[in-house]
Amino acid sequence: MPSPAAITIARVGSNFEREPLIRPFGFKGGYQTETWQSVAVLEAASGRRGTGLCTQGVLWSDAHVFAGHTESGGNALMYAVTEWALQRLRGRTFTDPVELLESVRHEVYDHAKRITAHPGLRETFALNALVGVDFAAWRLYAAENGITSFDDLIPPAYRPALAARHERVACIPLMAYAVPVEEIRGAVDDGFFFMKIKIGQPGTQAEMLEKDKARLTAIHAAIGGARTPWTANGKLPYYFDANGRYESKDTLLRLLDHARAIGAFDQIALLEEPFPEELEIDIRDIPVRVAADESAHTDADALRRIEMGYTAIALKPIAKTFSMSLKIARLAHERGVPCFCADLTVNPVLVEWNKAVAARLAPFPGLGLGLLETNGHQNYRHWEAMRAHLPVPDAPWTRPQRGVFELDADYYARSGGVLAPLPHHEKLGGL
Repeated sequence: MPSPAAITIARVGSNFEREPLIRPFGFKGGYQTETWQSVAVLEAASGRRGTGLCTQGVLWSDAHVFAGHTESGGNALMYAVTEWALQRLRGRTFTDPVELLESVRHEVYDHAKRITAHPGLRETFALNALVGVDFAAWRLYAAENGITSFDDLIPPAYRPALAARHERVACIPLMAYAVPVEEIRGAVDDGFFFMKIKIGQPGTQAEMLEKDKARLTAIHAAIGGARTPWTANGKLPYYFDANGRYESKDTLLRLLDHARAIGAFDQIALLEEPFPEELEIDIRDIPVRVAADESAHTDADALRRIEMGYTAIALKPIAKTFSMSLKIARLAHERGVPCFCADLTVNPVLVEWNKAVAARLAPFPGLGLGLLETNGHQNYRHWEAMRAHLPVPDAPWTRPQRGVFELDADYYARSGGVLAPLPHHEKLGGL
C-alpha cells in the first residue's frame, strides 16, 4: 500500500445554516428550539477540497454554556471555535486525519475555555465544534489519496473494531420530555422497537424522580405489552438516557426499584449517562447495562468509564469527531465492551456517517444487529428539505423500514454516499 499523500491545507472556508425544530426539544433539564448546521471546507494546495458538516449541540456538550447565554449566543460561541480551528489549520501539512485532530484539539479546547469564560468547560464542547473540521479533513484525505470506499478510508489499526457488515441496523428514535405517550405508542405501531427515552426531567432531585417514575409508568402501560421479532424474548427493550441528571446512586436505584414494581425492569436494555461525570461514581453494582456517552469525551475518558463499571459506549462520530470515535471504538473493542452509535439530532448527511460506523460495529448483545439512534425526522421542521441535500436521497437505505435500516450490497458499494459530492454544502462553504 503506497504511503499517504502529504496534504498541505492552503485555504479554508466556513458558514452555517439555522434549522428550526418542530417543538422545543427537552433534555438535561433544558430546552432548545433550533440547531445550527455549520460547514467547514479545507482546500489543499492541489486545489482539491474536503467539505465537512457539523450539527452544533451546545446544550448536549455543555449545559453550563447553554444556560449562561441566549440560545443563539451559545451557538455563536461554538461556531467561533470552529472558525478559530480552521484558521489554525491553514498552512499545516498532514498525512493522517487522526493525527491532525490530535495536533490541534488541545489548543482548540483551551481557546474554547477562553471565549466561553468557562474554565470548567467540558471537552465535548470543543470536540463538537471540531466535527465538521474533522470530516472535512477525512474527505480531503480521501480525495487526495484516491479513496472512494469507506472501508478503505478506515486506517488498518481501527479496522478490527469496524469489521462487521450488518444487513440490518436498528433505527432508534428519541422520545424527549415533551413527546406524548401516544406518539411513543404510534412509533411502536410503525415498527420501531428500540427507543431512547429521556429521563432526568427538570426540577429538584425529588421532583425529577417523581416525574421520571410517572413517565416510566405511563410508557410501560402503553407499550410494555408490545412484541417485536428482534429480541430473544419478543419484548421491547427500553433505553433510558439521564444525561447526567441523577446526583446519587440511591436516587437512581429508587427509579430502578419502581421499574421492578411496575414490571418494567427486565426490559431495561440500556441506561445511559446517569450521573454527572465529575462525581466519578463506581457503578459496578448497578443491575443494568450502563452506557457512557458525553462523559467519554476521549479514549482516555472511555477507559476510565470502563474501569468504573460502564458496560457500553455510545459512539458519536457526529458529535465527538470521527477521528476520536475511531480511537474510542478500538479501545472498547479491545476490552470487549459493546458500542452503538448515538445521535445529536444531526442532519441527514451526518446520519449517513453515523450509519457507516453503526453498520460495522459488532452486533449489540441480545439483538444481533447494529444500533443507530437517529431522531432528526422527529424534530426538524424542514427535515424533508434537508434530506434533499443527500447525495442519493431516494436510496432505500436512507429511510428505516419497520424500525430497521436495510443495508444491501448497493449500500456498501456506494459507502452510503459519505464520500460523494455535496453540492449544496460545498457552495455554502464559500470557497
